[in-house]
Amino acid sequence: MIIYEGKVCPPPGGYIAIVVAKFNRTITRRLLDGAIAKLLACGTRERDIRVAWVPGAFELPIVADRFVQDGDCRAVICLGAVIKGETSHDEHINRAISTEFARMGVESGVPVIFGVLTCNTVEQAIARSGGDGNDGTRSNVDARFRDKVVPDKTLNTALDTARGTVLGNKGAEAAEAALEMIDLLEDLPDNETDPFEMLSGMVRSRMEGRDGDFDDNNFDDNNFDDGACTGGDQGVFRPPAKPRKKNVKKTAKKLNVKKSAKKKS
Repeated sequence: MIIYEGKVCPPPGGYIAIVVAKFNRTITRRLLDGAIAKLLACGTRERDIRVAWVPGAFELPIVADRFVQDGDCRAVICLGAVIKGETSHDEHINRAISTEFARMGVESGVPVIFGVLTCNTVEQAIARSGGDGNDGTRSNVDARFRDKVVPDKTLNTALDTARGTVLGNKGAEAAEAALEMIDLLEDLPDNETDPFEMLSGMVRSRMEGRDGDFDDNNFDDNNFDDGACTGGDQGVFRPPAKPRKKNVKKTAKKLNVKKSAKKKS
């Protein structure tokens, strides 16, 4: 039995990108601080961390996709805070961005980590971004919220509620997941298959099933039409044309006509 499990360690090369939403910045800044602190604590060099700010959570995928396309990017950590309001706006945003994160990760092979808070209340967002003690003293936390309007609740009430339900920092958790996924993907077998090799294997399997042992010497290279491929340089396999079946009746008539012509002559 082979068991694969990633370790939380710095990446062997490249950089880690962090994309952060400005909306609810007082929350997302705490998530960013937690992510950077975790990466540095695990041995990641500061120069190997890149941070990009976007207007809101809905803009996270487009910038994350740009990083994913860069060959040096080892993982993308997406941070944001979507807090439920009076409408279903939050549901549409959460569904859209989570789908895009999953798609990018699967298609590119680069881990795209979902570090977006999807909370019902401000208290939940504070608790999941480290609670009261995330940034040190309470005065530091208060300073970040002074210019932020907390609807229907005072800042002190929100902090008091969050203090008893601290669930960690989602940013730090996302950073840890990114490092673990990078290490895991390094150990997993490579699933990349050359399309031409796959096509050749299919042809060989088919010929072996039809004629028994497949002989490389009998393989006709003329069956590959290089000019027929419009999408690239790779040739397209053209199977040998099937021999036409002779019409026995027509052949017999022709023979009879020839015989009668000879007799007359």
